[in-house]
Amino acid sequence: MPRGDVLGEVAGAAVSLVGLEKRFDTVGAVRGVSLEIQSGEFLTLLGPSGSGKTTALMMIAGFEQPTAGDIAIDGNSVVAIPPYRRNIGMVFQNYALFPHLTVAENIGFPLKQRGVDRAERNRQVAESLAMVRLSGYEGRYPRQLSGGQQQRVALARAMVFRPRLLLMDEPLGALDKQLRESLQIEIRRLHAELGITFVYVTHDQEEALTMSDRIAVMNEGAVAQLGAPEDLYNRPVSRFVASFIGESNFLPGIVRGTENGFVVADCSGTIVRAVLSGNPRQGDEVLLSVRPERLRFANIASDKAGENCIGATVTDAVFAGERCRYLLQGDGGVPLVLKEPSGLAARRAPGAAVEIAWAASDTITV
Repeated sequence: MPRGDVLGEVAGAAVSLVGLEKRFDTVGAVRGVSLEIQSGEFLTLLGPSGSGKTTALMMIAGFEQPTAGDIAIDGNSVVAIPPYRRNIGMVFQNYALFPHLTVAENIGFPLKQRGVDRAERNRQVAESLAMVRLSGYEGRYPRQLSGGQQQRVALARAMVFRPRLLLMDEPLGALDKQLRESLQIEIRRLHAELGITFVYVTHDQEEALTMSDRIAVMNEGAVAQLGAPEDLYNRPVSRFVASFIGESNFLPGIVRGTENGFVVADCSGTIVRAVLSGNPRQGDEVLLSVRPERLRFANIASDKAGENCIGATVTDAVFAGERCRYLLQGDGGVPLVLKEPSGLAARRAPGAAVEIAWAASDTITV
């Protein structure tokens, strides 16, 4: 469906955060955040509890006032504008539906507040219910709906008045895994159809990777890295990002030199090559990183030709459905994790001596 077919053509708002700060007493919840969010983009603020992501979202919405910095929507500062005049849609984790109002009344509430007449309200409510695939639920009350249905109603209410910017604060956090994954697809569909700007907050890395055009990884009130999901996963710039987005193995080493675009490091007596980054000098300490699914068991010499290789001992093997997760003790005492499809080969038993191989191009410096 082309963008705008349901609620009419609506261009997404461009949002600019410049040096945004928020302090509570002496605690800096948000520290100097600057972001340019493009019109029609799906941007996710991802981070652990206390990273500042929700506080940043609440400042965009107008529910928190910045201590310093500016927030502009389409080039106009909104810091001094109250929330109800920013024309922003908002979806919360707890749905925030009025229990005494029907589905139709909940969705129509923003329109009623804006003085839209009853006939037009009914028409737009019907369109919004069709958009979230809840046609026929107009007369029900929130208590008569499942959690997923209530969140769909909350989405419809947030979008019925055609905002150009939609903010979502952990909207799927209260749902079970299967329903959460289903609604992730639905939210992506709505974004593609409507073309408005989505700013989404979550602590769930898989959710962020699945849904976002770009992700701003936040830590201790600042943006640790900003980029497309693939870039953040494949080229994290720090140990924090590498460990927060997905799972990573870390190998501390000493630089021995560089060759053919790779840095060569001694990791507890094992030579490991990684993609060259910066200008490392011989003798520098480095931290190398490789994802568990990039490691594999090397059974014969040809399996490891031209690759990084390390001896290890299996300490545990965990069956996790489609994958088996191995905990290993690498030579030199380095702990490693290897993931492989569970049906790929016979499972290695704890105590087994193995060799692990992986491509130098899958190894990065963090």
